[in-house]
Amino acid sequence: MEISVTDAKGQLTDLVRRAENGDDIVLTRHGRPTVRLAPVTPVQDRLSRRTLMEAARRSGMAKAVRGEDAARSQDFLYDDDGLPR
Repeated sequence: MEISVTDAKGQLTDLVRRAENGDDIVLTRHGRPTVRLAPVTPVQDRLSRRTLMEAARRSGMAKAVRGEDAARSQDFLYDDDGLPR
């Protein structure tokens, strides 16, 4: 639904309620879309965030593969004369 900012002023409570229920509410200014009303996702508590981050860390570590030794990385960047490849 698109509605002008001027018209939305008198209907704000209803528009917020509709956005909370999943309706797509776009406010327009001079006929151009400017703002979208959307429900705010709740912020997770600290323990939930930590649990999520630990799961992501474990998942990443399980997928990691050992690569070349970083001490030899210059061999891939420069030729025998020290010039960039």
